[in-house]
Amino acid sequence: MTQRREFIKKSLFGTAGIAIGGMGFSRKSYDSIAGANERINVAVIGISGRGKDHISNYCNIKDSSNVRIKTLCDVDEKFWAEGVRTVTEKSGTKPLTEWDMRKVFDDKDIHAVSFATPNHWHALGTIWACQAGKHVYVEKPASHNVFEGRKMIEAARKYNVRVQCGFQNRSIANVMEAMKFLHNGGIGQVYSARGTCIKPRDSFGFAKDSTPPSTLHYDQWLGPVPYRRYNEKRGHYNWHWFWDTGNGDTGNQGPHQFDIARWGLNKNEHPVSVYSAGGIYGINPEECAQQTPNTQTSLFKYDDGKMLEFETRGRYSNAESSLDIRVGNVFYGTDGYLELDGGKWKAFRKRETEPFVASKPEAKKVTDPTFRLAAGGGEHYANFLDAIRLGKDDMLNCDINEGFYSTTLPLIANISYRLGRELKFMGDYEKFANDSEADTMLTAVYRKPYVVPDQV
Repeated sequence: MTQRREFIKKSLFGTAGIAIGGMGFSRKSYDSIAGANERINVAVIGISGRGKDHISNYCNIKDSSNVRIKTLCDVDEKFWAEGVRTVTEKSGTKPLTEWDMRKVFDDKDIHAVSFATPNHWHALGTIWACQAGKHVYVEKPASHNVFEGRKMIEAARKYNVRVQCGFQNRSIANVMEAMKFLHNGGIGQVYSARGTCIKPRDSFGFAKDSTPPSTLHYDQWLGPVPYRRYNEKRGHYNWHWFWDTGNGDTGNQGPHQFDIARWGLNKNEHPVSVYSAGGIYGINPEECAQQTPNTQTSLFKYDDGKMLEFETRGRYSNAESSLDIRVGNVFYGTDGYLELDGGKWKAFRKRETEPFVASKPEAKKVTDPTFRLAAGGGEHYANFLDAIRLGKDDMLNCDINEGFYSTTLPLIANISYRLGRELKFMGDYEKFANDSEADTMLTAVYRKPYVVPDQV
């Protein structure tokens, strides 16, 4: 990796070996975006599923943010044609295609990469990109395990690149307004936050191991994961429900609501304890290969006694609160409570049944041109591009450090669930207290050469 890193440096920065303006660009590539409004070239890595949203968002802001998708990268070539067609129709330019992300990183004309890969690729892909001087937008959860998240932060800082985590709620003006309201004592002292993921999901069945399709570069898809034979039920999207590649719905949809809950509690630290329990209900285990629970409750406690609760319900269920929340949050304070569902929120005082304050029908516009925050989605990507141009981590609405703290919550909840016991967490060390078995689950055994390094 050291030799490769030196090669990347030389290819990016030329004989001078200098990063201009602390932004990680070569002289040539920096000259191409030297002005505040000059173009940024992006590669989208992982173009199915969530990757389609990345493609659409960059295309939608191509003029306002002057961004171009130069390359689409996916290990399954069957997605290329649709992706190319979408970019061409929406932006007027035809992107290149590639299956090996390392070749994308070697392209000196690409300034930033946007990851929508399976979870087990988030960390290593981000670290490789940082080493190549690329700025990174990475989907939630930031990492597949806690060790990886810390390494991502180290890589971002060492190579002085911007790394934005895909917690899009951070760029929704009404959510920002709700958080400000909570932090300013709108319902008194907030002592508890609750998040929910109520998404009924059916069995996806079983399949025998088989030969990978000719379009899929299977070894690259596995990447860091120990080798196993190809199985179609463990591939596209279903990877969420297996421990070696995903984190279940608690670590899939959950991270968004974990992030809002932690944000509302104003906790920029790890909890001191976690207990999580649940199981797979309503699905015959003999008829489905799923490993992760479809029903799970997790409870965290912070050093000052404040609590964070999260519930995953993957079967039939009612919604909650007057907002009919299925995927959202409720905050409890000494003087009332606040319900939040997407960009809508209401606050209730004590026992009153009518809200005393609520969000506006439309997201509040922010006029500061540095931050184009209105309705999430594209605004989160625009914020990422703005931060790249300004060369400042603190301009990011969800810097990798924020993403890491929110991602750690579902990760350690899953460890508690799998071990079947409450765990004490020592945040300063990012280790469990007197529990070597739990500590082994903070990282993974990586398959060479796809190893997340101790030294980035």
